[in-house]
Formats: sequence, structure tokens, C-alpha cells
Amino acid sequence: MTPNYRRILLKLSGEALGGEGGGQGFAPAVLVRMAQEIHEIVAAGVQVGVVVGGGNLFRGAALVDVGLARTTGDTLGMLATVMNALALQDVFERHGLSVRVMSSFLLPSLCEPFNAREARAHLDVGRVVICAGGTGNPFFTTDSAAALRAIEIGAEVMLKATKVDGIYDRDPLRDRAAVRYTRLSYDEVLAQRLGVMDLTAIVLCQEHKLPVRVFNMGKPGALYRAVTDPEEGTLVK
Repeated sequence: MTPNYRRILLKLSGEALGGEGGGQGFAPAVLVRMAQEIHEIVAAGVQVGVVVGGGNLFRGAALVDVGLARTTGDTLGMLATVMNALALQDVFERHGLSVRVMSSFLLPSLCEPFNAREARAHLDVGRVVICAGGTGNPFFTTDSAAALRAIEIGAEVMLKATKVDGIYDRDPLRDRAAVRYTRLSYDEVLAQRLGVMDLTAIVLCQEHKLPVRVFNMGKPGALYRAVTDPEEGTLVK
């Protein structure tokens, strides 16, 4: 099938890198499968930007609960996303992909500073661009960072990888009677507080008319279907 998009932004949670159950650290088999699936869509002509979380390495919220300043916790969380980005870069390159890691704060010995124009130039020549460091500011989630970067690079869609195959009216992991939506408006997601992303990210997508497709990347071949099959997951637009 022919891809429906020329350029995408893929949002990966840090927990996804830890494998089944959202473990800590890295699950090598998961990283390899991600590399293979991204290689497949790049070979099909899709330009890929990636934003990755850091929850498999560090969760600032947990330390905030025991007294750490929110700004410090968020900064440590952003540093964890850089670690994840570098790990992904290594695995992706060993599977034949050309990759650039771009960070929202300066780490010149490790990666490039994020610049939207340079990021688009990398994408135009077929490189995968992994955006690390969140927005570079505390109080913003990596969902908000993903929405921001998707808009800056001119992505046609943001693909939000989750552990379920779309957005449901209630938690499908707890209630087997939960119903999956195939299509939702931004207003419906906001009004029902469906929790697919934080509200700041949804509003940003709405303001810039950026569609969001929520899908389960844990299923083999789901990423390719997300760019080719309009019925895969749930589309918010």
C-alpha cells in the first residue's frame, strides 16, 4: 500500500522502550523492532521525525512527590530523553538508517541543537530526526514537545504510539466492554477529557490543524499500517 503521508512525527513513550509492561531501561528486542519498522516506512518514502519520552529511565514526578523541585525533576526528565534518543540513534544506524539527534538544549559533544530549518533539511535527504530534551522548559510534557516539533518540521500527522490500538470511551485494559473510536474531533477529545494526550498538546494540534493518529506500536506492522491504512487506530482531527 502507498503511504498517505510524506512527513510524520512519531511520538514514542519512554516506557515503550522498556518492553512489555512499561519496564525500566531498554528491551533490546523492542528497539530492534522499532528500527525495522521505521526503516520500512522510510524505504517507502516517508520522512520521519521522532520525539521520545524518558519515563523508562527517570520519572521526575515521583521525586517531586517526595520534595524535589518541579523544575529540577522536569530537567532530569528531559536529560533522560536525550539518553533514550542516543540509544535509538545507535540501534537505528545499525539497521541502515541515517539519523540525527537534535536537542532542545546545548549538548554539542552528543547531538545537534534543535533548529527547525536544519531538521527539515535532514528530513528532506532521508535522515530520521530524533528530537530530544522535550521543549527545553519545565512544566511541559513530551506530548506537548511532540506537537510543537511536528508543527515546526511541517509534519502532516503526529503518530502517537501507545499500548492500546486507539482511543476508547474508557480504559480497555480494565473494561472489555470499552468501545474504540475510529475518528474524533479535537473538541470531543477536550470535552470528554479522554486522556490520550495532555490538554496543552491537543489544543496546540487543534490550533495548527495537525491530525493525530493514536495506535498500538506493540503490534507487528502497526507503524506501516498507521501511514497507509486510514482505519488503523483512532484519528483525531
